[in-house]
Amino acid sequence: MNHVKKNYTNKMNNKKTVLLIIVFLIVVCLSAFGRIAGNEFINFDDAGFLVENKHIQSGFNVKSIVWAFSTIEHNYWIPLTWLSHILDWSIFGSSAGGHHTVSLLLHIGTVLFLFLFLYKSTDNIWPAAFAAALFAIHPLRVESVAWASERKDVLSIFFGIATLYAYTFYVESYKLSKYILCLILFLFALMSKPTMVTLPFVLMLLDYWPLERWQTALSAPDEKRNKLLGKLVLEKTPFILLTIATCIITYWAQKTVGSVSSASILPFSTKIFNAVAAYIGYLEKKIWPVNLAIFYPYDFSISLLKVFMLGLILIIITAFVLYRIKKMPFLFVGWFWYLGTLVPVIGLVQTGKQGMADRYTYLPSIGIAVMLAWGIPLLIRNKDVRKKILFPVTIAILSIFAALTWIQCGYWKDSLKIFSHTAQVTNHNYLAYELRGIAYSKKGQFQRAIQDYNKAIQFYEGIQLQHDYSSVFFNRAMAYTSLRQYQPAIEDYNKAILMNADFAEAYNNRGRIYGQFGQYQQAIDDFNKVIDINPEHEKAYNNRGLAFNELRQYQNAVKDFNTAINLKPDYANAYNSRAFSYLNLDDAKQGCSDAKRACELGNCTILDSAKNKGICR
Repeated sequence: MNHVKKNYTNKMNNKKTVLLIIVFLIVVCLSAFGRIAGNEFINFDDAGFLVENKHIQSGFNVKSIVWAFSTIEHNYWIPLTWLSHILDWSIFGSSAGGHHTVSLLLHIGTVLFLFLFLYKSTDNIWPAAFAAALFAIHPLRVESVAWASERKDVLSIFFGIATLYAYTFYVESYKLSKYILCLILFLFALMSKPTMVTLPFVLMLLDYWPLERWQTALSAPDEKRNKLLGKLVLEKTPFILLTIATCIITYWAQKTVGSVSSASILPFSTKIFNAVAAYIGYLEKKIWPVNLAIFYPYDFSISLLKVFMLGLILIIITAFVLYRIKKMPFLFVGWFWYLGTLVPVIGLVQTGKQGMADRYTYLPSIGIAVMLAWGIPLLIRNKDVRKKILFPVTIAILSIFAALTWIQCGYWKDSLKIFSHTAQVTNHNYLAYELRGIAYSKKGQFQRAIQDYNKAIQFYEGIQLQHDYSSVFFNRAMAYTSLRQYQPAIEDYNKAILMNADFAEAYNNRGRIYGQFGQYQQAIDDFNKVIDINPEHEKAYNNRGLAFNELRQYQNAVKDFNTAINLKPDYANAYNSRAFSYLNLDDAKQGCSDAKRACELGNCTILDSAKNKGICR
């Protein structure tokens, strides 16, 4: 009877401890990341994803839902991420704080699932709590949580860790309903972003430790062994099939938007060198998380000797882990979790110009957290000493990381701060200077913007490979235009077009400058090129119509304005310009109708002029 009472008391105490740990994890997350609620959107993907995305801003309707499931924008098929952004915009609108807060809540949810999963699978509460806390507030998490566009990673891993938690319940009972729940959660993870394609591999690792299903199968009698081993493999098959399907969809999506070809620019040897360096680089940042940046350029100067030494370190760690696999299985699982989940983003297959990215550590860092949480206590053999030292040391480590995370969140306040910080802590960071230049331009500080664009071009030119950096010339040209320095602007548009022959906006902007100086035929030639590249470019039709008006080719102008209005029914400037054309064609009725419609939409220029002349009363 006393034994039963004691067990009941222990269970109740454990429940209280679990609740206290959950509260602690929530509080430390809010404390470390809470300031992101006051942060702005960043001019790096946030514009395309959110600020300028009409589909997101249209709210929940049949059209937006169909778009979410049918689009392959930004290289991925991520319908659940799009739906989450639509929901955010429906609630918060353009207020960035709301979007950031939702990402933080999802991160907290992931942290709680991680703790519950580790605790349930190991029945070891304190290492589970430390691993979850270390993952939760590490400064490397800031990029994923504080960057609105990275909702896809946060959402994907939220469902991924929920899958692992559900998996522990399935292993407990082997009920079909719980297995199906695991598959559904995994599918949700893949529909948020393909980040979790490595989950079948992770499940295999977990079957070794802490679930010990491989050991159970291998130690079983001969007649049962094959059956148990077959079950372990067979139950992973649907997960593997979903992974294969996701990889095919992702490859097709990236091939469709041209990312596959762009990824082939880098030599494979450079990718290998970078991958080896990145594996060690992420470990360094895990231990000493300083000088974190939103973008790390490729290091083309890395030597073969350095790669060899770094590779040797990886081999030594791997050999030690394999040597201690029986006595310390958590080291094996944690290390190969880290190595395996980094494969899709280590630089061998992913697209982009970045050599590393803090966000890529979101899932892999859990493996290192597990190694530390279960491994550190073993370094102190004396139990009494362990009890006295571990708690204060743990609190000190978590406090330091929480403080660093809080500071890092401050760098994400706005575009100027994050790219200024990135330029400061990295070398020759062409993208940091380019994007800071854009931020300066948006604030009307065009001279400072031009200085940053000059730096970006200098660093781009220093890269050993040929990159398309036409966007820098384009942005500098717009800054020159704002300063009314039209000749250098045209020169920059020429350079942008030379580098990217299909740069529609460069042709359009150059055409507008030609038009300003009365070079209407040159302007029309540029607008023709824009329309060839993008037949649905309503501004190009409007601009060409304006050039036709100046040449008194009013019928041609009307045709272009008609097309512009068909493409954009609320295009005030097109109505206004068409009104001018009709009035010059002596069609006062249609001209006044268009002028009034333009005024309703916010442009009353022609209507006011016509009224002054006694027309359109």
